[in-house]
Amino acid sequence: MGRLATDWFLRARLKLRHLQLFLALEEHRNLHRAAASLSMSQPAASKLLGDLETQLGVALFDRHSRGVTPNWYGEIMIRHARSILSELHHTGEELNAMRQGNAGVVAVGTVMAPAVTILASAIEHVHRDLPGLKVRVDVDVSKVLIPRLMEGEFDFAITRIPEGFPAERFVFEEIGEEDICIVCREGHPLIDVMPLELERLVTYPWSLQPPGALLRQRVDNLFLHHGVRPPRQIVDTPDILVSLALVDKSDSLTVTTRQVAEMLCAPQRFRILPFSEPLSVQPYGLVSLRDQRLSPGAGALMSTLREIIRQQDNP
Repeated sequence: MGRLATDWFLRARLKLRHLQLFLALEEHRNLHRAAASLSMSQPAASKLLGDLETQLGVALFDRHSRGVTPNWYGEIMIRHARSILSELHHTGEELNAMRQGNAGVVAVGTVMAPAVTILASAIEHVHRDLPGLKVRVDVDVSKVLIPRLMEGEFDFAITRIPEGFPAERFVFEEIGEEDICIVCREGHPLIDVMPLELERLVTYPWSLQPPGALLRQRVDNLFLHHGVRPPRQIVDTPDILVSLALVDKSDSLTVTTRQVAEMLCAPQRFRILPFSEPLSVQPYGLVSLRDQRLSPGAGALMSTLREIIRQQDNP
């Protein structure tokens, strides 16, 4: 099988309709339903796909009696089609904002703590100079944010770079570690226990991020380091509000960053347990793609973030 030419997409006459069809086929796994969702006839969709496969010299989807399934080649096309269409959608939002006299659109991904502290402050500051700047903020864990950044869904992110991702593709500007704490309800039996030992903590139920998430890893490593068997009763949830609801209604414990706890945990309902050992997680930072040029609006927001971070480091 020969290599594709660098301009293969021109030779194969790749169209936006192809990209839309790839995503429709991934969703419906049926050529007739995919074509109908795009207001196309099935023969037209079949010809569109078949002509491209002929040009590429490979099948992109496996046909079977129940419909179609993307193979390895098809998965590659679907992944990049999603990225391209996302970029075009983002372009349309920016063009519309400019036409309406606004300053553009910025999409930012962030882990929880910066979303409620430095990012909120930066957005408030930048809107003083650019009141029409449209900002979209998505909060998630690092292992979700980084792939979305690579696919072009974000201008930049405030996060960490998990293991397994090519560090050379990113520019990482460290902000700092996150202090974390253990939260319980007001009136919990452990509040007045001194010293607070891990053996006492494991006898209570916990609500934690799912296995593999950063805060969960820190808690798991804490018990492992001290040779203590981890709690037997754990509710897995990535949502801190769900965790706090469980803590509020029971003797459950949870772990979150100190910044989030101080903002969300009303003192008349929640308490931070005075655990003797300092707890923190690895540093997070401003993460952008090395080969990506930021729009003026994104550049302004990032510059404001840098200034706020400098002020925090040098009060």
